[in-house]
Amino acid sequence: MRETPRAEPPQHRPHRASAHAAGASCPGTPHRSDGRTPHTPRGARRTGPPGRPGTTPPVPGRPALLSALVALAVVTWQVLVHGPLARLDERVSRALVDTVPRPLSELASDLGNMPVALPVLGCAMAYAVWRGRWRAALCAGLAMAAVPLLVVPMKLWTVRPGPLEPWAHGYYPSGHTATAMVAYFGAAFLVSNRLVPVAAVLTAVTGTGLVLRGYHWPLDVVASLCLGLWILAVSSSCTRRSSSRTPTG
Repeated sequence: MRETPRAEPPQHRPHRASAHAAGASCPGTPHRSDGRTPHTPRGARRTGPPGRPGTTPPVPGRPALLSALVALAVVTWQVLVHGPLARLDERVSRALVDTVPRPLSELASDLGNMPVALPVLGCAMAYAVWRGRWRAALCAGLAMAAVPLLVVPMKLWTVRPGPLEPWAHGYYPSGHTATAMVAYFGAAFLVSNRLVPVAAVLTAVTGTGLVLRGYHWPLDVVASLCLGLWILAVSSSCTRRSSSRTPTG
């Protein structure tokens, strides 16, 4: 009876890298040529200044910003020439005004008042400064200061009358909507990005209340949302640049 020949042990091939080359921490641990582990440990990632965990606000992508700019330009043009879009906007507004009780729509629109929105942002800025993120707090404050600097000239330029006050002018764009958006999103960015959905709801409720109460046309709110998106994008970019210059050692 012939014995089955034993298999020869595998020969070492010098042209292949060994998974257990010198420098690996233990058998079976993948090894990289630069001596680093293949994945950065989650605990080693820095999300803010040393000893002060924090997050940087998300920056809207270029397509979103470009779309907002185009929408703002088109809507502004239609308001200036009282085009078909502006006339449709007026018909929609007349169909929506007072479809809910006025106390409810007034309560919603009041979320965009300065005495309501500014204290929320102020508390968030104080919290950010306490956590050592004074640059982010400064950017949020400058973003809020930019709201009237941008909204007021547009109101004077477009001189759009109000839905319930055709004798008055200066309703486009909505300052209340822009104030709510910049204040509540700014506060969410300073405290926690988990609050961003809350900021979105508060902004949407403000704009809806303004339309339902007859304080603003729908396009006034749309224009302010586009404007607010750009203000937040610039503020977020400034925050990220200042965070990247913060020493981490």
